[in-house]
Amino acid sequence: MIVLASALIGALWGGLSARRRKGNRLDIAQYATIFAIIGALLGLIATIVLEKALV
Repeated sequence: MIVLASALIGALWGGLSARRRKGNRLDIAQYATIFAIIGALLGLIATIVLEKALV
């Protein structure tokens, strides 16, 4: 659940970041994809750390 939420937040952050920089549709899509991947990886790390801490 954390992975999906952080991927969604990353995609929104990336899309808004590209829009602020006056990017076209493909720029916005690329930024959203990259930020979603980064967010998912950070969420995965957070999930693993939480699982290890709670067990």
